[in-house]
Amino acid sequence: MSKYVLDASALLALLNQEKGKERVEALLPDSIISAANFCEALGKLIDAGMNETDARESIGLLNIRVISFNEEMARLAAGLRPKTRKLGLSLGDRSCLALGLVQGSTVITAERAWVKLNIGVKVDLIR
Repeated sequence: MSKYVLDASALLALLNQEKGKERVEALLPDSIISAANFCEALGKLIDAGMNETDARESIGLLNIRVISFNEEMARLAAGLRPKTRKLGLSLGDRSCLALGLVQGSTVITAERAWVKLNIGVKVDLIR
């Protein structure tokens, strides 16, 4: 099992050389990412003007394992909806948290609101 689950915001901080990138870089060897957050990060890179091939290659160079969003995680993410609605968490956000719950891993994010969550998963901020 991996110690950490990266949210798309954490992965993008590393790729875009943003504040907090050093923390993500240090945790990367012990990290995984959900397929939903992988998709979100790819989409953000493409939105920023990168072509799809370059975006995939940029993330691929990090050698981070992408974990499929399965039925168990789907149920957990759906169950988190009422608990996270007030913070406006998306399906991608909840899939990240669900993966953290399934793996018993710490979730790494740049989203400050997540530290307010009391859902049984540890959340660490990168900045």
